[in-house]
Amino acid sequence: MDTGLMPADDVHPDLRRIARFAPQRLVGPRTLPLMRALLGLAQRRIRADVEVLTLPSGVGVRLYRPTSTAEPAPALLWIHGGGYVLGTPQQDDVRCRRFSAKLGITVASVDYRLAPEHPYPAPLEDCYSALTWLAGLPAVDRSRVAIGGASAGAGLAAALALLARDRGEVAPAFQLLAYPMLDDRSSAAPADPRYRLWDPRANRFGWTAYLGDTDPRVAVPARRDDLSGLAPAWIGVGTHDLFHDEDLAYAARLVDAGVPCQVEQIPGAFHGFDLVATKAPVSRQFFDMQCESLRAALGMAG
Repeated sequence: MDTGLMPADDVHPDLRRIARFAPQRLVGPRTLPLMRALLGLAQRRIRADVEVLTLPSGVGVRLYRPTSTAEPAPALLWIHGGGYVLGTPQQDDVRCRRFSAKLGITVASVDYRLAPEHPYPAPLEDCYSALTWLAGLPAVDRSRVAIGGASAGAGLAAALALLARDRGEVAPAFQLLAYPMLDDRSSAAPADPRYRLWDPRANRFGWTAYLGDTDPRVAVPARRDDLSGLAPAWIGVGTHDLFHDEDLAYAARLVDAGVPCQVEQIPGAFHGFDLVATKAPVSRQFFDMQCESLRAALGMAG
């Protein structure tokens, strides 16, 4: 967990203090069991205002409902991050509850299976199962269901948009992609002292675990040739994020394919900044950007 060196004046002012202590890499082959155990201990509580469900497919879902809403209403399927190898939906309880309360929508956070124990396509199929279930709820307008996530969760959301298009059973209305993990080839990028929480070595571990023996041209969103016919997208990423260049490249390809895509670049922000500096003004602004994009895409009044 080398913290490296980062020039203080190169980091967003709201993040300079925490950047001094944040590691470049959270997880690798040796640290994965320990990180999973630590996360499990930190997230043992189940709040009373969260419904914990198991779908007929066996997939777990955490459901956040607004206090009052006209039915049927828009909804969001949220997919947590963790490099495809780490994390639980509990880690995003606060975020999902805020989405639901601020926008007045139903939010479902999917407890997908993790690699390397469950490589592609298991995690993606879990997300698809949750999407079709959410779209079928009586309280949900299936024509206004957004899919979103952060990091690997956003990568799964992008892959889910492609899978839903190809199967033609349910059509997501919007893709909300916070610093999405879209391209395994960025694992070959050189080390950079600006990276925090996720660097090329961690990226190589995560993608290798997720892909197994699958052809990357099938499983990796950025390697897919045809991006046409997908839901409009919002992509937000920091300039100090390993995924910055791949995210902008994917956004450009979406636009070239006729898919509307709004991009927000956060100067001096590293990967996962809003998770480790939740109360920083830049993190709050980043969340507000996501809410505004959802509100506009799903046709909700401000």
